[in-house]
Amino acid sequence: MTIRSFIPVAGFALVAVLVSPAHGSICQGKSLSLDETVDVIKAAPTCAASMKIFQDCSYGASGDVSLGTAAREKCEADFLAKLKPPQKHIYERKLQACLRKYVHESGTMYVSFSAFCGAEVAQRYSQRALKLNRSKR
Repeated sequence: MTIRSFIPVAGFALVAVLVSPAHGSICQGKSLSLDETVDVIKAAPTCAASMKIFQDCSYGASGDVSLGTAAREKCEADFLAKLKPPQKHIYERKLQACLRKYVHESGTMYVSFSAFCGAEVAQRYSQRALKLNRSKR
């Protein structure tokens, strides 16, 4: 990860810590804290499953940064190590575009939108990588 790409990721994490909801949410029929929901997303068996949990358990606010990061990282496990430097640079630019997309908007829902944007970019990359792996068999 380059320094340039680390700064937005670190920024997301800082925002999540500073303004994340202290209360829990009803997720998968249970009352879960933000940390418990992150753990459920990380434990999901696939990128698609982690994204479904992210969508179902999202707050629609800044707490979604932690959830989105967990889902994004789950999806990245399918492709990130296989990307060549130019491809990785393009991926990082797409993630940074998600950060810039709502930079002039106020309200925590826009932080959520950015988190979803980044996770969805990773999901698309994961889907392509998995499809490519299936076609090589």
